[in-house]
Amino acid sequence: MKSAYQVTDLVPHSGKMSLLSRIMGYGEGWLQAEVDITGESMFADDRGVPAWIGMEYMAQTIAAYAGLQERNKGGVPKIGLLLGSRNYSSSVDYFAQGQTLRIEAELEIVAANGLNVFNCEITGNETRAAAVVNVFQPEDAEKFLEEALA
Repeated sequence: MKSAYQVTDLVPHSGKMSLLSRIMGYGEGWLQAEVDITGESMFADDRGVPAWIGMEYMAQTIAAYAGLQERNKGGVPKIGLLLGSRNYSSSVDYFAQGQTLRIEAELEIVAANGLNVFNCEITGNETRAAAVVNVFQPEDAEKFLEEALA
């Protein structure tokens, strides 16, 4: 389904740390987003954006998926935590300027405690990056962080 939502409607990041350009579509258990790589992109240098930033593109795509779930229940997007990934690989060292990347996050595992696992993929031109990403979304992020830091 094509998205009626903007990135700012779904992802709690703001300003330059909001890295996605647009939400392309979503369905049961998945969301697709795009990011335009330009000279103005956060983390860009003369070679483009380092491919390791793809992990953050994936994390923000997952955040958009979680934000969509909250919006569909009448709520607002919540803060989530990136716990880690397995097997991040990229066919390139840098995402080239002028390139548009498509990021897809597909939900694989949902646990009752807020832990979720997603298969993620980034594609564009001859670029392919992929990872299995583990995230955690506590019911009350502020309370969780308070307790974790106490």
